[in-house]
Amino acid sequence: MQLVLVVFGLPVFSQDSTMAVKPIKNFSTFSIGVNVGGLTPSVPIGGSNNFTHPQWDLGYGAYIKNQFTHNLAVQAEFLRGNVEGNNSDALGNGDATSNPYKSFKTNLNWAGSISGVVTFGNINWLSDNPKSAVIPYVSAGAGIAGYKPVLNGNIDYKSDGKNIKEFFVPVGGGLKFSLSQAVNLDLGFRMNFVDADNFDGYNSVADHKDKFSYAFAGLEFALGGKPQLMTNNPVALFKKDLMDENEALKASVTATAQQNAGTIDSLNRQINSLKSDADKDGVSDYFDKCPNTPDTVKVDGSGCPLPKMQLPPPPAQTVVITEEDRRIVNEAVKDLQFDFGKATILSTSYQSLDRVAEILVKKNFSLKLAGHTDNVGSNDANMKLSKDRAESVKDYLVSKGANPSRIEATGYGETQPIASNKTAAGRQKNRRVEFTLY
Repeated sequence: MQLVLVVFGLPVFSQDSTMAVKPIKNFSTFSIGVNVGGLTPSVPIGGSNNFTHPQWDLGYGAYIKNQFTHNLAVQAEFLRGNVEGNNSDALGNGDATSNPYKSFKTNLNWAGSISGVVTFGNINWLSDNPKSAVIPYVSAGAGIAGYKPVLNGNIDYKSDGKNIKEFFVPVGGGLKFSLSQAVNLDLGFRMNFVDADNFDGYNSVADHKDKFSYAFAGLEFALGGKPQLMTNNPVALFKKDLMDENEALKASVTATAQQNAGTIDSLNRQINSLKSDADKDGVSDYFDKCPNTPDTVKVDGSGCPLPKMQLPPPPAQTVVITEEDRRIVNEAVKDLQFDFGKATILSTSYQSLDRVAEILVKKNFSLKLAGHTDNVGSNDANMKLSKDRAESVKDYLVSKGANPSRIEATGYGETQPIASNKTAAGRQKNRRVEFTLY
């Protein structure tokens, strides 16, 4: 039981291990094969067809295979040959009356199929020699067969002169023996299940599906001139790599020890220097960037004196806003004018704005600018215009030396009217920029 678990559990482990050692591109994955063997109208699972005595006849085939992983491949197969049988075993049996024909011979002109092939790992898995590989495999797939049955040697079943084409399912297995890096001996057996009751030329009343077997021997040729992925021994190669790495590690340790023999004294001197502290400041001489510091002075981690504590600067004096300051601001608000529908300040407003900039610079005041409009136009347009006008005033004051961080410009559009928008005078009052000094 343990051996079975090792053999069947190995592919999963070995694939992961090999991927860490060698990528698939280093192996040959495509191959072609040819085989020859015997065809018979019976299978081990399901028995024979409508004739009681299956016979063996010659068959031959070929295939192309692509090995995707160590354990999985896809194979396109071709098969040709003759399949025949008779009712010689049915004498005195009730079956003889149910089938009036004595014999049949079906010319299998062609059968093409595509199958998945699963291998179960190398039996000689402890050897890294590909010539010792013995690989069991199973396969299953689907295909189309073209054939012509002939009954009693001269009756052409469905005698229209054309092939009968039917779907069939090939299921089988076998063993592959690695003969060299590029050649395998392939011994296999296929059970082919036809999706019809025409293969032996006799369609019985019962719902009976025909089948036939193919036992063969052949040769498989790997393409590409590289070791085969299927016969590659992952565990043995992984073991060899580990042994090589172990030997390399031993050599590296020995060489390192020899190289470091002369540095032990130097390391001891460095260790002693880490312990010494000549100025007694608590920092070893090795790390002390300020040697000879008096032991009464507090030092940092590098042995240098800590900086002296600096007292915070005295608080700034409170600036008082006078009535004159407010008068200057209010006068600037009254004089402030813009181009119609624009944020461009008219030159008539410059003189009063200059006085506002002067007190902002001299007394370091803060100023909030709030732009407003009437309700003429869309909300979005009014909001943008009010914001742009407030920003224009800020830009002008900054150009005269005011601190931009102490000026806030905000637009409110038509949302905060101070008069009715139903009259021209009211709308005039609502079109404004308010100055708030603080």
